[in-house]
Amino acid sequence: MIRIRNIHKSYTTGQNSLHVLKGIDLNVEQGDMISVMGASGSGKSTLLNILGILDTYDQGEYLLNGLKMNKLSEKKAAQLRNKMLGFVFQSFNLISFKNAMENVAMPLYYQNVKRKKRNLIAMEYLDRMGIGDWAHHLPSELSGGQKQRVAIARAMITNPKVILADEPTGALDSVTSLEVMDQLQEINKEGITMIIVTHEHDIAARTRKTIRITDGMITDIVNN
Repeated sequence: MIRIRNIHKSYTTGQNSLHVLKGIDLNVEQGDMISVMGASGSGKSTLLNILGILDTYDQGEYLLNGLKMNKLSEKKAAQLRNKMLGFVFQSFNLISFKNAMENVAMPLYYQNVKRKKRNLIAMEYLDRMGIGDWAHHLPSELSGGQKQRVAIARAMITNPKVILADEPTGALDSVTSLEVMDQLQEINKEGITMIIVTHEHDIAARTRKTIRITDGMITDIVNN
């Protein structure tokens, strides 16, 4: 599903250059559930952004479902993200002036699905997440756990091949974190590949494999 070879990434500010990723090699098979751990600044979020086609890389090769992810136009990158990938973020990234149903339905808007149909599909996913009764509430009226369930429903609505989650439980209490992980594990059982960046060892232990990144390099891969 994902093949990356010798990925390097640097950021330049003024005359200073920071080499963030230093030759990353990684294979992720369809249906894998992988956690990525590392200290702040180790490169784990940069790696996730490259996998999500949200950032480019300087050197190496990235294949997503057999397609090379280099020199893409922004339009093509957006199309691939919308078709292949789902995203879950620590800060939820919900649109504040749209209700839960409208937030979940948003990716289908970009696929030109008519409003009535996309709202019906959004309701199905909200019901699946156990928050259908909150469909018409704004994000400001939802708890952290409810917001993350909305975000997961939004990530799933396009039937992605891969879900990329950046600290999905970082803003949640311990009980809600485990509930969210239960839902992510259920989604993974359907064959959706999942890559989760986390700093929480109990969350990483719920995945099948943990990758540790230190100073821009993979230093350990552990089967859980």
